[in-house]
Amino acid sequence: MARTNTTAPLKIAIVFGTRPEAIKLFPLIHLLRDAPPFAPVVISTGQHRAMLDQVLDIAQVVPDHDLALMRADQSLDALTARLLTGIGETLDAEAPDWVVVQGDTASAMCGALAAFYRKIPICHVEAGLRSGDIHHPWPEEVNRKVIGTMAALHCAPTQTAADALRRENIDPATIHVTGNTVIDALHWVLGAIDRTPALAADLHTAARSFAGKRIIGVTTHRRENFGEGMRAVARAIRAIAERDDTAVLFPVHLNPNVRATMHDELGGLGNVALLEPLDYPNFAALMQASTLMLTDSGGVQEEAPALGKPVLVMRATTERPEGVEAGTARLVGTDPEAIQREVFRLLDDEAAYAAMAQAHNPFGDGHASQRIAQLMAQY
Repeated sequence: MARTNTTAPLKIAIVFGTRPEAIKLFPLIHLLRDAPPFAPVVISTGQHRAMLDQVLDIAQVVPDHDLALMRADQSLDALTARLLTGIGETLDAEAPDWVVVQGDTASAMCGALAAFYRKIPICHVEAGLRSGDIHHPWPEEVNRKVIGTMAALHCAPTQTAADALRRENIDPATIHVTGNTVIDALHWVLGAIDRTPALAADLHTAARSFAGKRIIGVTTHRRENFGEGMRAVARAIRAIAERDDTAVLFPVHLNPNVRATMHDELGGLGNVALLEPLDYPNFAALMQASTLMLTDSGGVQEEAPALGKPVLVMRATTERPEGVEAGTARLVGTDPEAIQREVFRLLDDEAAYAAMAQAHNPFGDGHASQRIAQLMAQY
């Protein structure tokens, strides 16, 4: 869709619905909000209600549209239908010049599809990540590929991601390496904690109960790990927590498939703190306080290395191979013995730990949002 008024500010619709999207997009929203050439319109689909609102409150972002599409036990197809129609109606009302989506969520895929149906150019933030397996991560790998077929501007966080897009015959002129906005967000929140330490008071309180122990930070929520995968992870954590010198801080995801398993398997263990989900400053403080991170999250694979923390990834594949190649992350799957072995190796082998902790983080320098805004203005 061509702009009819080229002197008016660029109206940029930013669509998100989950906490990770909000974290990775609020630095761009801040920048667009403060720059005269842009008029941002923030559209929240509200999928991660409580966790999402925490990020928005801390980042001082108020959505212009809150679609409130979260439903209990929703199926992916029902969610997709509500997202597509809800976002579509909002785009009809706003008529933006660009639609920005981030990553690989259902809200990102549906936001891109709604924009495509209206011939509105799509800017895909964190484009080009590929695991090569459409079932891992599921359904995120396919969501990301679908967005890649429609986007007018592909903001790849790394050269590896850009190369993956070129292999899919995407026009090289539309592909740009920008770095990952999650590093922008991490720099922002760490500065906020330095200015106001009380922002991370919850984590500091939990960590004090394990003074003198080495902290293992844990997160897990992937759909492909539900069931036996989650129980296997719990067995590994139980074994790790048997060490006297080690404690586990584990903010447990709100999904009942995660919570029921972890509280059943790990509740009451002395060296394991099962925490409620942490807001963004407290989670950043968790990564800072940890000796290493044990996770199936994508974002942690990018953030923790920026703080010099090794990452063990409890997945069979990763769409972020740069971290594995750089040595900041290692795939360990969900086999309890493999997880325990790799954790103990890092705890007991100083050279192995230093090799990961000191490896170069390939995911950005904290200026990705500026590059993305400039690219939209140039287009």
